[in-house]
Amino acid sequence: MPLTTAPITLTSWISAALERLASTPCGYHWAEPSAAEPTALAALSLIGAGRVAAAQTHLKWLAAVQTPEGCIAPFAELNQSAWPTAQATFAAAVSARREFQRNFTAEAAKINRIGSNAACFNLSQASQWLLGAVGKTVENSPEFGHNGQLVGWPWVLGTHSWQEPTAWSVLALKALGLTDHPRTREGVRLLVDRLLSTGGCNFGNTVVLGQKLRPQVEPTGVTLLALAGEQINDPRIELSLQYLSETISAETTPISLSYGLLGLTAHNRRPAAAEQWLEAAYQRTAKRDAAPISLALLVLAAQGIECPLIKYAV
Repeated sequence: MPLTTAPITLTSWISAALERLASTPCGYHWAEPSAAEPTALAALSLIGAGRVAAAQTHLKWLAAVQTPEGCIAPFAELNQSAWPTAQATFAAAVSARREFQRNFTAEAAKINRIGSNAACFNLSQASQWLLGAVGKTVENSPEFGHNGQLVGWPWVLGTHSWQEPTAWSVLALKALGLTDHPRTREGVRLLVDRLLSTGGCNFGNTVVLGQKLRPQVEPTGVTLLALAGEQINDPRIELSLQYLSETISAETTPISLSYGLLGLTAHNRRPAAAEQWLEAAYQRTAKRDAAPISLALLVLAAQGIECPLIKYAV
């Protein structure tokens, strides 16, 4: 299959999705309360499209629900689950970059908005929280299937490290300029350790009760995204890229399709049919419920190599 890494132009469906996402901080569905994950992803999609001032509403909401310790719960109340801190931190870190500061000032002047970039999100506290949040280690066992002594990030504090929260935390730390920090390095080692021998990864384990788990597109995509730019000579990375290339298609669900394409694009393996697949996925999503998290991820995937998740974490 021919491959392309060309940036994506702003087509009508992307414009429509961005208009919807710009309206308000997002819940997982439009009738639900605002939530950190879809709001952070919506902010990133707007920033990647050059609509930095429009993202300020989302960043201000994230700043408002950030705790003094620097973390953010999935919803406005604090609990032990603060994994969206990484996604919010990535969005705030990108918006605080100098080029976006300039874009924000010009855009804000045009539409008579005032405010400050990153919307008072405390990046210092967020980075300290991320560096201090550790997954619980477990004794290694052949039946366990992976190195339980590697420390990444959990979904819930006090539990074992898992693939997606570790990948997002690695992405956030890279965006903060902490690529060489020991926590980032160990997170990268964990992500590689959890890859399956035949390529791809599951959500955290490689083996359960003696049975090797099957790869899943979403965690494989975000893992490869976090591993982009790493000089790692491990055959499982190439096998994982092959797994995504052979698995995603026009029929793949929007979130998995988006993460799969982001992972492939970050490694210069974007399928030539990506734009057609994304538009078809958008049309299906718009007819069903136009879920904000799906819209945001589809837009991010459509931004290709210009997507902030690729441009500022590699």
